[in-house]
This record gives sequence, C-alpha cells and structure tokens, in this order.
Amino acid sequence: QVQVVESGGGLVQPGGSLRLSCGASGNIFSIDVVGWYRQAPGKQRELVATITGGGVTNYADSVKGRFTISKDNAKNTVILQMTSLKPEDTAVYYCNVNGRTSFLRTGSYWGQGTQVTVSS
Repeated sequence: QVQVVESGGGLVQPGGSLRLSCGASGNIFSIDVVGWYRQAPGKQRELVATITGGGVTNYADSVKGRFTISKDNAKNTVILQMTSLKPEDTAVYYCNVNGRTSFLRTGSYWGQGTQVTVSS
C-alpha cells in the first residue's frame, strides 16, 4: 500500500504565502500524475493543480498565476507554492497520487489533508 502525506498547512493572512508538500511512500514504482485538491465546508472538492511525472503542469483558473506546482527531486515530493492567498482559498487541501506499483498496475492514493486558513 502507498501512503500519501501532506504537510505545510496553517493560518496565513490575506496576501500571504504557504508552501504545501506531498510525499508518497511504499511500494510505488513510478508516478504518473499528482494532483492537489481542496474542499471547503459546504463546497464540492475541486482540483487545484496537477503535475505529471514528466513535469507537465495544469492549474485551475482560480489559482493560475498565484499557485505553482513543482517537483522537489531531492526530497521526492511534490510542492504546491501558494502566494497572494485569498480568504476563498481557505480549505482542506488534499494530495492525490496516481502511480504504478508495477509496469502494468496503477493505483490512486489520497492523503488525509492539511488545513489552510486565510484570514486576518
């Protein structure tokens, strides 16, 4: 089983920044795509950003230009750098790792989430 762990959430003022980290451990052979999702109370879970194993990135329109998703190869993690944070960014942020435990077998793995609160 693959374990996914998010970290870096917290309380930040509007206009501030936070850096979220997603790490995967276990019997994973390769990673196809990693996505950051978020869910606020009373709202649907939404996709924030994705990055493929080859480094191709995509962003939701609501965060484009403010958030950056990247790979930290030294730590084998995926980073979500969030800047110019707004109160509407407040949510629990989840990391989803889609990878392979062999050349042919794929799986989708979720972390438990990390709380991001943007408030003055």
